Amino acid sequence: MDKNTCMKAAEEAMKKGVAHLEIALQAIRTGKASPSILSQVKIDYYGTPTPLPNVANISTQDAHTLTVQPWEKNLVPIITKAIQEANLGLQPLNAGDQVRVPIPILTQERRKDLVKQVKGEGEKAKTVLRNARREANDQIKKMQKDGLAEDEAKNLENEVQKLTEKFIKQVDTIAEEKEKEIMTI
Repeated sequence: MDKNTCMKAAEEAMKKGVAHLEIALQAIRTGKASPSILSQVKIDYYGTPTPLPNVANISTQDAHTLTVQPWEKNLVPIITKAIQEANLGLQPLNAGDQVRVPIPILTQERRKDLVKQVKGEGEKAKTVLRNARREANDQIKKMQKDGLAEDEAKNLENEVQKLTEKFIKQVDTIAEEKEKEIMTI
């Protein structure tokens, strides 16, 4: 492995960590109706756990109501049950051929719990970044044993550290924005 490949691998791993954080934070509700709240819900579709967006259209009816329109009418009770069991704090309503999901206004206590959840997701992302840094530094040590000059290895380790710090700032910014969104009434 050469220097460029090592840096690219570290950067790709870090980008994936940030992307995963963004997806995880989309599922945390903020008191406003957003179809992404239900994107992680899985239903039993003919024996296969299937993401809800793959079997239904999820849309916002108004600022505090989601509408789930399944492509097969027989899925309405299954979807209703799956949303209840998804531990999102939502109470879906079976409306015949669709499911209505009222989004309750968040209490201050629930907002604080969600902020803790956001911080936890941020820490998971930072762990991914640190693991990518460690793997890159291990590769640099291997390259050094294979003949890479010591000063070049130190420079490369510094570049990896700068890259890590850049992505940690991104994670902090993303998490802070989500916390502000949650705490805004």
